[in-house]
Amino acid sequence: MKVAVSRKEHFNAAHRLHNSSWSDEQNDSVFGKCNNPNYHGHNYELIVTLIGEPNHETGYVYDMKKLSDLIKEHILNHFDHKNLNLDIAYFKNTNPTAENIAIVIWRILRQHIDNKYDLKIKLYETERNFVEYPAH
Repeated sequence: MKVAVSRKEHFNAAHRLHNSSWSDEQNDSVFGKCNNPNYHGHNYELIVTLIGEPNHETGYVYDMKKLSDLIKEHILNHFDHKNLNLDIAYFKNTNPTAENIAIVIWRILRQHIDNKYDLKIKLYETERNFVEYPAH
């Protein structure tokens, strides 16, 4: 009997979508306003979901306070109010699209959460645009 539990957090960050191997025209054509050389920002909503069996002693799938602390320590403290392109090493050579941000967050958290739990990331870049990783 598996149960999914989720923690919702938010962070604010700036980024620029840009491929340095492309011309300015191609970057503008593909990324539009998101290619602004002066960057732009989002109020990201992050939902971290763990799936597992409830512990027979606690009834918890996972201690939500512990999950909250992990997210704050390893994600929010590093991503919030940052320029993803300039301040986050993971994006030195990776375009900080919502898709790539979700993958990076998953990889960071996966290091700190036992593999007996399935880990899913849902990241809202805007109210209407969001990504999920993994996508199944």
